[in-house]
Order: sequence, then C-alpha cells, then structure tokens
Amino acid sequence: MTSITTSGVTLNIKSCRTKFAHRFVRYLLQIRNHAPPSSSSSSEEKLIQKRRQRIKIAAYSSMAHAVGPRMNWSRALLFKLRNRASRHRKKKRVVVIRRRTKKASRSSQGSVPVDQAKKLRRLVPGAKSMDLCSLLEETAHYITCLSTQIKVMQALADHLSK
Repeated sequence: MTSITTSGVTLNIKSCRTKFAHRFVRYLLQIRNHAPPSSSSSSEEKLIQKRRQRIKIAAYSSMAHAVGPRMNWSRALLFKLRNRASRHRKKKRVVVIRRRTKKASRSSQGSVPVDQAKKLRRLVPGAKSMDLCSLLEETAHYITCLSTQIKVMQALADHLSK
C-alpha cells in the first residue's frame, strides 16, 4: 500500500486517487450534459475556453475534495473555489487594479533560499504564511497530488481513445 505521512497525518495515495477519479468523472459528466449547442465559429472558441476552464476547476476541486481539509493547499483551493462560486452566483464583477512596483534588486548573498521559498509560496495554494519546513511538506504533498491528477487524467484519455 502506498501512503505518505506528513505532519502526523497518513494519507493513502490509492484512496486519494480513487476518490479523485470518481469525483472528476462525475464533474466531467456534468460539464458534458450542460454544454449548449454551438452556433458560430467565434462563439465556439469561447465555448471551448469555458469548457477548458470548467475542466481545470473540476480537476482542482476533485483533488482538493479527495484530500479533504487535512492539508493547507486543499483548504485554500476549496476556499477559493467556494468564493468563486458565490461570486459567480451573485454575478458581481469587481475589477481590481494593482500597481506593480519594481523592487530594488538584492545582493545574492543569503537571499537565494528566501527567493526560492517566495517562488514556492506563489505556486502552492495556501502557503503564503508558512514556515519553511511546513512549506516543503505541503509542496511535496501538492506535487504528489498533481502527479496523481495527471495519472488519472492520462488513464481517462487512454481509455476514451480506444
């Protein structure tokens, strides 16, 4: 049996893979059943973009639900998806304009691990305020789950292409 132990929590990868696969297939069926008929080529491109976005959201949501609230990244994704759904229901569009300021370049002495940790914090959901040890554990788990996601999607694609 394949399992990972992080922060005292043992996660069974096989059961995560199975939970992810079941939920993801269910979401894919919902996406297929709610697809409107296409009319023109320009609207068809928009429909493809919407469908691609829905599949991406379904994949992330399925993985976060399969892991559950045990990991920070899954809680962050579930929170983000829940807020996205509530904003979508309210149909309020708020435009936020951010100004990017160019930071002064730092010397390369001692800032390399800090810069790499910043990059990781941007990639892993919910990792903004973690210490380095927790960040590395969450990153390892997140990568494992992403690879599981890829394997399930590849298996679905292989099965459907036969």
